Amino acid sequence: MQSSISSAATRTTAPGAGDRAIVFWLAACCLMVVAMMLIGAITRLTESGLSMVEWRPLIGSLPPLSQAEWQRVFDLYRNTSEYQLANAGMSLDAFKTIFWWEYIHRLWGRLIGLVFALPLAWFVFRRRIPKGLTPHLIVLLALGAVQGVIGWWMVKSGFVDRTDVSQYRLAVHLGMAFLILGYMMWLALGLIRPAGVAAAPVGLRRAGWGVMAVVSVTVVSGALVAGLNAGLVYNEWPLMGAGFVPAEYTELQPFWRNLFDNHGAVQFDHRILAYLTGAAVVAFWAVVRRRAVPPGVRLAATLLLVAVAGQVLLGIATVLTAVPPTLGVLHQAGAITLFCLAVWTVRSLHA
Repeated sequence: MQSSISSAATRTTAPGAGDRAIVFWLAACCLMVVAMMLIGAITRLTESGLSMVEWRPLIGSLPPLSQAEWQRVFDLYRNTSEYQLANAGMSLDAFKTIFWWEYIHRLWGRLIGLVFALPLAWFVFRRRIPKGLTPHLIVLLALGAVQGVIGWWMVKSGFVDRTDVSQYRLAVHLGMAFLILGYMMWLALGLIRPAGVAAAPVGLRRAGWGVMAVVSVTVVSGALVAGLNAGLVYNEWPLMGAGFVPAEYTELQPFWRNLFDNHGAVQFDHRILAYLTGAAVVAFWAVVRRRAVPPGVRLAATLLLVAVAGQVLLGIATVLTAVPPTLGVLHQAGAITLFCLAVWTVRSLHA
C-alpha cells in the first residue's frame, strides 16, 4: 500500500486551487481526529466510557431531554457490572458527569463522519479530486465506519463481569484511530509536496519506516497500559520495585499472557518500547544530519527528536504521579504529536 499511496499523492506540478481545498479539508479532518483521540483519553481517564449502554448510531444523537429520560438511561447503567462493582450508590448528578464525556465522544465521531463524507461527495460530483486519490478517500470513509463499529465492540466488552473495557479491544480501537490519522496525513502531505523533489536514498527511507514502526508499536502498547490501569502500579522510576524488571514479570502462564494481561509486565514493556523509540529517533536524527536529504527532512527529524524527549519526560512524570487526568491527556497528546511528526518525516523522504 505504501507505493500505491505514494504514487496517488505525488505531485508533478504546483498545487492548484482545487488541490488546496482538498488539503484544507483533509487537514480539518485530521484535526478533528486528533480532538477525538484527546476526548477519548479524557473519557478513559474519567471512567466515563461505559456510561452509555445503548448504541443508536442513527437516532441516538440527542441527549436525554427530560428527567424521565435521564432516569431511564441511568437505570440502564445501574444494571452494568461497572456500576454494581465500582460505582454502587452513585447519584444521578454524578452519573450525568460521566455520561456527558461519553456522549461528546460519540457525537464528535458522528460529526467527523459528516465532515468527511459530505465534502467527499461534493468533490466527487464536481470532479475536483486528483487522479488516483478517490479510491484512497473511499477507503478512509470505510475505515471511519469500521472504527465506529470497533468502538461499540470495545464498549460492549465492559458490560459483563468487569469494570473496564478489554485492553485488547482498546488497543485495536486506538490503533485504528492512528491508522486513519496517518493515512489522511500522508495523502494531504502528498498534495502539498513541491514538484520535482527527488526521494531520499532507499536506506534512509527504510530507516524512516523503521522509526515509524517503533513509534506505532509504542503508542498502541500505551493502550494496553491504559486498559489495564497498569500506570497505577510501580509509580517509581527507573526501577520497578526491587529491580529494573518487575518481580512478577513471568508469573502468568502461558508466557505470552504476561505481555497483555500482567500489569507490571505491560508497564515494563511500554517503558522499554519508549526507550527504544528514543534511541531510534536519536540514531535517525544523527544519520539525517550527515546526509544530503530532501527539503524539510532535517526540520522534521529535529522536531521528532524534541518530541520524543518531551514524551519520555511526560511519561516519567505521569508514572511518578500515578496518572492524574491532566498528565494522562498530555501524554496522549504527546503520543499523537510524535506519531504525526513521524508521518511527516517519512513522507518527506519520498518523492
